[in-house]
Amino acid sequence: MELKFYNSMSRSAEVFHSLVPGKVGMYTCGPTVYNFAHIGNFRAYLFEDFLRRTLEFAGYEVTQVMNLTDVDDKTIRGSQSTGKPLKEYTKPYIEAFFNDLKMLNVEPAAVYPAATEHIPEMKALIQALFDKGIAYKSEDGSVYFSVDRFADYGRLAHLDRSQLRSGVRIANDEYEKESFGDFALWKGWDEKDGDVVWDAPWGKGRPGWHLECSAMSMKYLGESFDLHTGGIDNLFPHHENEIAQAEAVTGKPFVHTWMHCAHLRVNGQKMSKSLGNFFTLRDLLDKGYTGREIRYVLLSAQYRQSLNFTFDALAAARTALARVDECVDALNVRVKENRADDGVRVASQLEAFGAALGDDLNAPEAFAAFYAFIRAANSALSQGLSSAGAQAALDELNQMDRVLGFVNFGRAVAEEIPAEIQALADARAKARAEKNWAESDRLRDELAAQGWQVRDSKDGQTLKPLAK
Repeated sequence: MELKFYNSMSRSAEVFHSLVPGKVGMYTCGPTVYNFAHIGNFRAYLFEDFLRRTLEFAGYEVTQVMNLTDVDDKTIRGSQSTGKPLKEYTKPYIEAFFNDLKMLNVEPAAVYPAATEHIPEMKALIQALFDKGIAYKSEDGSVYFSVDRFADYGRLAHLDRSQLRSGVRIANDEYEKESFGDFALWKGWDEKDGDVVWDAPWGKGRPGWHLECSAMSMKYLGESFDLHTGGIDNLFPHHENEIAQAEAVTGKPFVHTWMHCAHLRVNGQKMSKSLGNFFTLRDLLDKGYTGREIRYVLLSAQYRQSLNFTFDALAAARTALARVDECVDALNVRVKENRADDGVRVASQLEAFGAALGDDLNAPEAFAAFYAFIRAANSALSQGLSSAGAQAALDELNQMDRVLGFVNFGRAVAEEIPAEIQALADARAKARAEKNWAESDRLRDELAAQGWQVRDSKDGQTLKPLAK
């Protein structure tokens, strides 16, 4: 199965080849744990989950690393404002993040390194940059990466090279850097940081955000690895600075393929608390939506296209998933009927599904192949699909669901039908057989009043609890 991904570094679509045949090392930028993650964050995490599942679908063994940024300006401000130690402040947000991942059926990464637990690796990386003459210490005790001393930085820069005012000392807040493009590797201790401080040969302080990811990714995936992902807002300066730090030390290509997802909008607007369209996952759950429905919507657009998140889309997802469930339920019933093979088949859509995934994770086309299969399965069921054919169809749906993650995830467990409800249904079936349509309708309404929906087909009637 050929996979072609858009590489943000080369700005072109490339056929994907892993550095080690059959294995993929993948680093994904995780949450900054100063608050609950919002649905814009989860758009990125679900894109990364979709990517990982696609790689596994294609036969790769994936080692995914997702960092937890638990020390930065935001986490420190939150810790100081609440009077809690940093670890105590970030702990509930880390726990909530993992609960949210489960609610969205996101496959767990192999490692979730926290920045505060990898300070030695970060200090070693800074020391290596000092040894190469690329890092320097400023007047306030901070340590900076010099873009002028790293000759290859121009290849990486999102800004035109002429904008990096080489050799000019430019004020950075109240302190000074040697050059406009220089960035902090280590921030010298300040009173506002309180007790969030570590000793280092160049002075007390804390690591810079960019440094954290370079140090942790190389620890777990090596000096060169296959994939690095994140939101498009991470492209500059975060990811470019990661590359500069790593390659300045190792002299090797840092990452083979970079992939970035576009922003999420809500009701056509940028998500903002002031607009009242800012939602965490738990906000949506409190409104009665499910993780399964949210997953469906967040996966529905191609990852490099902006996704407009609406409540209408969630309602449509609920309806679409109900149709999927009906098909899956009917296939399961048919399997148990031991119906003989009469030649009816469900045409496979796996080739079209795989081709869509291989085309830079083309989710809309993958969804189209999936629904083409659902329609074909429903048609085959109505034409007398055998039990073996139904099992084959379920097997194909399960293969697709290895990537989609919403077919079997979060489905309501079938409820046992109470005796009095079954009696009403039996009476209705008798009325229909006698063509007593008025009585049939009355009993249907009575079932609905008691929370049960009845549906008719050529194979008889079925009962299903109404959504609560």
